[in-house]
Amino acid sequence: MYGAETWTLRAGGQKHLGSFIMWCRRRMYKISWTDHVRNEEVLLRVNEERNILQEIRKWKTNWIGHILRRNCLLKQVIEGKIKGDMEVARRRGRRRKKLLDDLKDRRGYSHLKEEALDRTIWRHRFGGGFGPVVRQNTE
Repeated sequence: MYGAETWTLRAGGQKHLGSFIMWCRRRMYKISWTDHVRNEEVLLRVNEERNILQEIRKWKTNWIGHILRRNCLLKQVIEGKIKGDMEVARRRGRRRKKLLDDLKDRRGYSHLKEEALDRTIWRHRFGGGFGPVVRQNTE
């Protein structure tokens, strides 16, 4: 899943991704679609759960927190501070989903940015899966 932390997944994309992962699992364990094996049974055989979307969300929060703590060009692009000469007309239909829409809550971007500056608050809020790297010496 190279670069999955930068994906903007809508409901249709999430469904397609889940279907693709199940297809891959069936192919790895040589389970044909003509065998009429349910997805739950395939997951039991493989000894896994359906958690790819949570993993992508975890990677995304880790990456966004890293970007928001730095002062770089990508942060300026995410914040929309890059100026250009292009005229932007209002699009018809539903507003396009943006990169940070998965992580935002009612409080908005400024609170998200403040929380990213303090790593302990960030890890507490978005899951403790990003603990410090501990290297063990084998001497």
